[in-house]
Amino acid sequence: MSRLGSLGARLYRGEVGYDFVGKRMIWYGLSILITITAIVGLAVRGLTMGIEFEGGAVFTTPKTSLSVAKVQEDAEKASGHEVIVQELGNGGMRIQISGLDTATATPVQDALAKDLDVPADKINAELVGPSWGEQIANKAWTGLAIFMVLVVIYLAIAFEWRMAVAALIALIHDLTITVGVYALVGFEVTPGTVIGLLTILGYSLYDTVVVFDGLKEGSKDITKQTRWTYSEIANRSLNGTLVRSINTTIVALLPVAGLLFIGGGVLGAGMLNDISLSLFVGLAAGAYSSIFIATPLVADLKERDPQMKALKKRVLAKRAAAAAKGESAEGSDRADGSAEPQDRVEGDAAPAGAVVGQRPSDRGPRGRGKPTGKRR
Repeated sequence: MSRLGSLGARLYRGEVGYDFVGKRMIWYGLSILITITAIVGLAVRGLTMGIEFEGGAVFTTPKTSLSVAKVQEDAEKASGHEVIVQELGNGGMRIQISGLDTATATPVQDALAKDLDVPADKINAELVGPSWGEQIANKAWTGLAIFMVLVVIYLAIAFEWRMAVAALIALIHDLTITVGVYALVGFEVTPGTVIGLLTILGYSLYDTVVVFDGLKEGSKDITKQTRWTYSEIANRSLNGTLVRSINTTIVALLPVAGLLFIGGGVLGAGMLNDISLSLFVGLAAGAYSSIFIATPLVADLKERDPQMKALKKRVLAKRAAAAAKGESAEGSDRADGSAEPQDRVEGDAAPAGAVVGQRPSDRGPRGRGKPTGKRR
């Protein structure tokens, strides 16, 4: 078994673990800092909306020897508007000019043909009205709102309302960071960007639901035992799915990184940037929020419940009594919720990932598993 696979198995069994839930204030502070940075970037720089949302004209030219900077300068001079130029794989240019209509697009096309020294009919012109972009934006917001509502309802029914609230906060966290990165980087927002934003919500929710499912199983009859608090069980569930979450995220990020850095950066296919950046940032933020935000938030909300408060007092009292008697640390639980192999306490429920030792019936009277009777 590989080292990572062995680590994953030990995490799942609860033999090792990192105290994600116990250090939640660190993650909350880091997330607040990142979110504030994203909001400030959005407020100061704003989003660079594509022509599909603002309206204008898109000119596609044949192969030319002119540089992108030269074409952009000539296009801005001819149109008097802001211009975005992208070099295509065939050596041509995609010239996007906002604010043009049918009457003003033809003179600009003629001017571009003259500057590029190509026939005017060789330059393909497409006009986009702002009303179309407005319809796309409204439908995107409607789809996002419906998605959020359905997610909250489903999680509240399948799990509980605290998990629904935590998942919703994590989704908003991921969207805010992704949109903020778009504002800071200055990439153009296109319908592809909207598709990418809606896509990452599913990826973000996947890891969260996996952890929540393990937490739901591990917290059954939780009040009937005194070995773990709710936060410790939540932390054990999180550690149990940690390696799978990391592997899933890396596998999903690799092809997206290829689109963003190789397709958009090395090969110059700039039109791939709009969707690949949203997917890349959203996937990374979704993995982060599933581990560091969603589950700690559930534990925070759950620990406010009177039953969980009473359970925590019983657990801590039992540990204090065991410490006062000087019992061996082998049978005690660690602060991060991981535990060494031990016998199951009568009446205790084994949470997800717990390591349960041999049953009393499987052990001999001397506790070493030896058969009874006299030796011959």
